[in-house]
Amino acid sequence: MNEQRGSTAGESSRAEEPLGDLARRLVAADTDDWTPEGMRAVAAELGWAWGGAADAPVLATGRAAGDARLRPVGEYEKRYVGGESYVEIAVPVAVPAPDATAQAAAFRAAKEELTKALGVPSVMGSHGDMGPFYDSQPLWGAPFLRWRGQADTLELRAGKAGPELVLQPTDPAENWFWRQGVGEEHSISGFFGSNRDTANVGLGFPGGWKARSWETVTRSLGDFLGALPAETAALGIRIGMPLYGRNGQSAPLLFEVACGERLSIGCFAPDDVDLAALGWGTVAEHPHTASVFSDDDPVWRVDGGGPGEPKGHALAEMLVATARAAGASEPTDLIVGGEACYVDGYDVTYYGLGLPTG
Repeated sequence: MNEQRGSTAGESSRAEEPLGDLARRLVAADTDDWTPEGMRAVAAELGWAWGGAADAPVLATGRAAGDARLRPVGEYEKRYVGGESYVEIAVPVAVPAPDATAQAAAFRAAKEELTKALGVPSVMGSHGDMGPFYDSQPLWGAPFLRWRGQADTLELRAGKAGPELVLQPTDPAENWFWRQGVGEEHSISGFFGSNRDTANVGLGFPGGWKARSWETVTRSLGDFLGALPAETAALGIRIGMPLYGRNGQSAPLLFEVACGERLSIGCFAPDDVDLAALGWGTVAEHPHTASVFSDDDPVWRVDGGGPGEPKGHALAEMLVATARAAGASEPTDLIVGGEACYVDGYDVTYYGLGLPTG
């Protein structure tokens, strides 16, 4: 059950308006290039009272989930703006229980309501462990959806207490993301997907980075797998990711990662690799995988669990140990299959993995 909280200041007949109606009003707001005057006009138009400190303004919405926050341009934002004084208005949508299942369900419910109001989001993905302007992200997962506009973009984001509806000027957030593509390990985390909506015309994509050690692969793969069931459940998607292992002569299929409401991983390593000793089991030991793989193909698999359940680091250690036993000598020998880059109409790049795609 959601907690009920928030200021009563600024309450109006619109205080508990449907989320879709609020989203339409935010999209239609005239932000006047995100000037102080523009933001005060937006607050007045929305019927929200301006308060808080100068460096952390709060807009009293009267909504049960809490008041909105304005983010002024500060030290971490100023390199990416072009005259804006603020880079976002964040409106809490719900305050579910802190566990991954509840958080993912609240995000998914908000997504469904917003999609009915605004249509299919043009961008989706996960911020990973580093959000816009270097913000830290929730441990359970960091999914986001965007309805991209030329001047302003609306984002549904996993906030620290629950999902948030965020209106932001388009250029600063995209400029920040694009400029993280410096090639250093972990410079970008998460994954990013865009569809063929005309709203994405002009959308730029940063360069990625490549893992230089198996320790880096273990960390990046562990972060990805640990949050994946919660993020796919929140976004309402299913990811099917083949991973190929180059062994010197060829690069056969090595793993199949499948994740919707649960994470299942199948292993296709050669017979001379002792998979039981490495931690793999059969369908008898992991019965949930029967809905993903047939009973005997692959023979070896593991059930990672649902939202909040995967032991990401342990799974990553098992996959890395298996890949090396199967003949992969360096991180570039573990290859994400191109099939994984097409997810429910989105072209997806898995920036946070640091692995080649082929």
